[in-house]
Formats: sequence, C-alpha cells, structure tokens
Amino acid sequence: MHVSKLRMRTMRKLICFPFAGAGASIYTPWVKHLGPTIAVVPVQLPGHEHLFMDAPLTNVDDVTSYLTSNLSILNNEVAEATELVIFGHSLGAILAHAFARTLALDKPCLLVVSGSPAPTRPRLQRSADLSDDEFLSQVRVLSGYDHPALQDAEMRELLLPALRADVKMHEEYDLKPPFQVGMPIVSVRGNRDTLVSREDAMFWHDFTRLSFQYVEVEGDHMYMMKDISSLLEIFGQDLNNVRLN
Repeated sequence: MHVSKLRMRTMRKLICFPFAGAGASIYTPWVKHLGPTIAVVPVQLPGHEHLFMDAPLTNVDDVTSYLTSNLSILNNEVAEATELVIFGHSLGAILAHAFARTLALDKPCLLVVSGSPAPTRPRLQRSADLSDDEFLSQVRVLSGYDHPALQDAEMRELLLPALRADVKMHEEYDLKPPFQVGMPIVSVRGNRDTLVSREDAMFWHDFTRLSFQYVEVEGDHMYMMKDISSLLEIFGQDLNNVRLN
C-alpha cells in the first residue's frame, strides 16, 4: 500500500489519479512546474509500477475502499491540507470523483476532471475481453496514445494485466447515487479529443452542488502528456472564490 508522496512547503495538496495503465510516476514531472505552491500527491494503485506484484483492482468501489481503508498516507495528506485539489484524467477522473464522494469536507476543495465523460455517460465501446493484440489496438485507437513500454515484449507482459484491469473498471462502472459532490468541478477537454465530446465533458455540470466550469484546451485526448500549462492555472485558482461562484 503506497502513495507516491512529493512534499513541498505548502498546505495546498494536489491529489492526482492516473489514466488507465499509468502509474503515479506520470505526475513526478509536475513538481518542477508547480514549484513551492502546491504539494503533488500522486496515487499509486495495486498492479502498477513498483506495485506490479499486487493484484490490480477491477472495480471503482474497490478502489475507493482501498484508498479510504488502507492508505493511511493518503488520508494523512488530506487531513494535513488546508486546501485540496483532486485531479484525474480519463479513468483517473472517474476515480477522482469517486474519491471526492468519500470526503467529509472541512476545507476549500476543487475537483478537476480531465478527458472524461461524466460517469453516467459511459463509453459504448468494449475492449477488456479482446485478445492482447486486438485489445492494444483498440486502446491505441480510443486513447490516441501508445505507451512506449508496450512495444517491448517483456514489458508488455508486465503492463497488460493492470491495463486490462483499468479498462475493465472504466467500462463496467455503474455509478450509484448520490452523484453530486459538495465542491466545485472544473471539466477539462482537449479541443481535438475524438473520444470525449464537448457534451460529454459538459455533463459533469450535474455532478456538483456548487459551481461548474468547462475549460477547453489545445490538444487531443492525451493533451496533458504534451502541455499542462492550462492545468497549472486551474490548480492555482483561489479556491475560496471558486467555492463561492
């Protein structure tokens, strides 16, 4: 059980959930961009990166139970923060929302969901049960992204179980009410994203009892792998003002 923890001198914490198949390390470079203003706390789930020997989780509810019951480090990070931003991309957005629903809010918080339809607008395509080659081909088409490690046969064997588990989790998620969280939501989408429509991303409006903002940035579904400047602006917002809008 582990949360990759990147501490800095601040009490604003940024909890980051990775997209399908990815691990906490994708957020390591963010530290230099956020400087001393925000502490980056990437979440590492079983089956990913250095936890590859652990069985990956295949159910969103199991993930939230794992986070709230087993990850004392993450719970401590949340408790220590005076301001909290929760971020996730694609599958990570679904996990970020699910995690936000578990929190007892006693501080300014913001949920930033990226590259994701709202949870009640699931993808129609199904990939998890395809053969390895068909599965990887479908994932490349849907995400527009091909992790370089998947080109290596040995690495592919190590990565496939977690990737399949993540895709299965995403495709089979059946959200139960209540849907809304007691914090503002910012929904971010690349303007050339062919997987998530503007309508899909705007539908997050119904998932907050407070303010909602839709932000469209330059790029495709995986825009965040190339440019995070727009995200940095969002993460640095005055959360008290956002909370009251």
